Amino acid sequence: MGYTYMAVEYHVISIGTLSRNRFWNETSAKRPAHSTTVLIREKTTTILVDPGLPGELLAQRLDERAGLKPEQIDVVFLTTFRPVHRRGLRLFSASSWLMYEPEVESMRGCLAQAEQNVDDGSDDETARLVREEQWLLDRIKPADEKLTPAVHLFPLVGVSPGAAGLLLATPSRTVIVAGDAVVTQDYFASGRVYEQVFDVEAAQSSFSEIVEIADEVIPGHDNGFRVIGR
Repeated sequence: MGYTYMAVEYHVISIGTLSRNRFWNETSAKRPAHSTTVLIREKTTTILVDPGLPGELLAQRLDERAGLKPEQIDVVFLTTFRPVHRRGLRLFSASSWLMYEPEVESMRGCLAQAEQNVDDGSDDETARLVREEQWLLDRIKPADEKLTPAVHLFPLVGVSPGAAGLLLATPSRTVIVAGDAVVTQDYFASGRVYEQVFDVEAAQSSFSEIVEIADEVIPGHDNGFRVIGR
């Protein structure tokens, strides 16, 4: 899926999937989960949202879908710090890494607690993993309210403490890159939020806001779709 509205262009680079889809009557994990990855371009700025595939696969998809190399991406934006949304993050070492500030701060608290547990006697492998997570988080900066004139930060707290998507503001349509605030089109059509949420009430509020304003939605683990009736 991909569209151009005035100066804003977006393409789905990789369609995400859930490890278990309740709408397919799956009761256990069937496949590795990964997020939908979206490329947004406004004039000379390129933004990649949620690099969920492993680096080698994502580099191939980026070339196949957009003819770009990793070093041509200016900004990587994460809708959440959940691992399935950032497996290919290290591929973009030349890019700025951004995330909503409450998510950054929340994850700092989690990692501080994990580091304390390591000091209390965890094994070497756990200590290594905590150090790697801390390095990634230290590299991520808080996103401004606008990434470009037409690409706006769109807080969607609930799935995680500081989850946020992006709103693409155009003269005729509102496009929401939703992350896990809307996991698939089936969840959207049924009015359901994801089961794996930090705060159900906040997640429902974020979901309702998307329903109210979006003409198009790019979910966290599915292809983008237009909202019927808009």
